[in-house]
Amino acid sequence: MIERYSRDEMVQVWSEETKFETWLTIEKAICLAQANEGIIPLQTAQNINSKAKFDISRIKEIEGKVKHEILAFLKSVEESIGEDSNYLHFGITSSDILDTCTSIQIQKASELLLLDLIQIDILLLVLAKKYKHTLCIGRTHGMNAEPTTFGYKCLVWLMECKRNIKRLMESKESNSVCKIGGAVGTYENTPRSIQQAVANKLELKSAFFETQIIQRDRIAEFICSLAICASFVEKVATEIRNLQRSGIEEVEEFFGKDQKGSSAMPHKHNPISCENLCGLSRMIRSYVGPALEDNVLWHERDISHSSVERIILPDATILLDYMLVKLYNILTNLNVNEKKMLSNLENAKPQIYSEKLLLTLMKKGMKRSDAYDLVQSSIKDNIMDYTNISKFLSENEISNTLNNANLFVEIDKSLFQVHENFLKSEYYNCKNRM
Repeated sequence: MIERYSRDEMVQVWSEETKFETWLTIEKAICLAQANEGIIPLQTAQNINSKAKFDISRIKEIEGKVKHEILAFLKSVEESIGEDSNYLHFGITSSDILDTCTSIQIQKASELLLLDLIQIDILLLVLAKKYKHTLCIGRTHGMNAEPTTFGYKCLVWLMECKRNIKRLMESKESNSVCKIGGAVGTYENTPRSIQQAVANKLELKSAFFETQIIQRDRIAEFICSLAICASFVEKVATEIRNLQRSGIEEVEEFFGKDQKGSSAMPHKHNPISCENLCGLSRMIRSYVGPALEDNVLWHERDISHSSVERIILPDATILLDYMLVKLYNILTNLNVNEKKMLSNLENAKPQIYSEKLLLTLMKKGMKRSDAYDLVQSSIKDNIMDYTNISKFLSENEISNTLNNANLFVEIDKSLFQVHENFLKSEYYNCKNRM
């Protein structure tokens, strides 16, 4: 991923240095596990663990000749060990190292993304409370519908954010797998107990019934969870863009003192950060297709998935990390124009209470179809004419209909329940890690 959309901590997860360090950690763990079971000499395993190191430039030099990254890595490590290197990578295959390493990288990337999401989750709860009674127009099909509150919008986003946290946790768990099963995954040359020992050391689950590789439905699930999360970011960004439009102007991205909106038009304050997020979301969604196709390989394995994963795993996680942090900053500094929300609401009255008038008429005994036709025919040029409605409802009944008391009661109930659930949630304590 280009530097513009990359944050150092996530980039480091996928760096070559981290990858080779993880490979070496796995190789060392395998040697110790094999020594403990008498497969290789204990002193040899100890020597490997104390002496083994790699040189990235040397790996590149060797790979240029052998055209095999793992073999190039092993050759570099062997040069640092000496004669004991004969027992390095004993009875295992390249994918044992590659796939276990990928599992570890997915765990690390997921942890960072979960912290990003939890940060947004907490912020959305704060915003929902702050604006719980800030009335604004609810819109369907882009048209005025009924009143809602800006806090309720934040509650809707909050609940989706929680579902993204749950999905990411589940896909992280699915990819928490160590596989040391050999060339076709049958453990013929290395007993399953070695895999279990390595899995325990690396804090992973021991694979069960895989081939040469860990099956790629797991990675497809992970990429799909990232894509859904990206669509959540885009959903929030799109709503902010729409609410910032000329004529609505209910919210606005923060606009710095020295910031410029247009090279030609000095008056412009454009929602460029939200537009940026919408574009980046398209990129992450584009990785879903290749991830799903990677699940279908020839027999026990081919390498058609490998080149894809070298791109989509780093890019998708790096991009989503950037997007989540950017969304958090947008929401933290969002200008919420409560006066404009109220003004737009007042200008839309009383049409936005048409359903409440309909229901009040029905409670008075009128048939639904007749009540519907009466209210609909009373709206003329976007103004409600009460001439015919007043034949059935008193002025006091009409006035009582045009209020939002029930709306506030339900939002208060919802917020109380959400807050109580949050305090009991499994990730509540994670907020202290930010």
